[in-house]
Amino acid sequence: MVELSNYLVLGAILFSLGVAGIFLNRKNAIILLMSIELILLAVNFNFIAFSHYLADIQGQVFVFFILTVAAAESAIGLAILVVLFRNTNTINVGDLDSMKG
Repeated sequence: MVELSNYLVLGAILFSLGVAGIFLNRKNAIILLMSIELILLAVNFNFIAFSHYLADIQGQVFVFFILTVAAAESAIGLAILVVLFRNTNTINVGDLDSMKG
């Protein structure tokens, strides 16, 4: 039987990878979006682990809401990146200041 601490350690590792991805790579917008998704996945993982451990369904209901927000964030973020790439021919976050005006 897998214990709750194993799930929490895995969630902490996923969260740490997401935070490290944000801090180590601040130039590529796609990697930034993927790091945010990793953080949301870690939160979902912890919600499901605690929901199963406490025999309560509220954590799983929160996961559905978080997945909905994550899907919308991914769709809108990728649409913005496509428009940005068409205008500037790059997805480098450092080049976004050229669109001020």
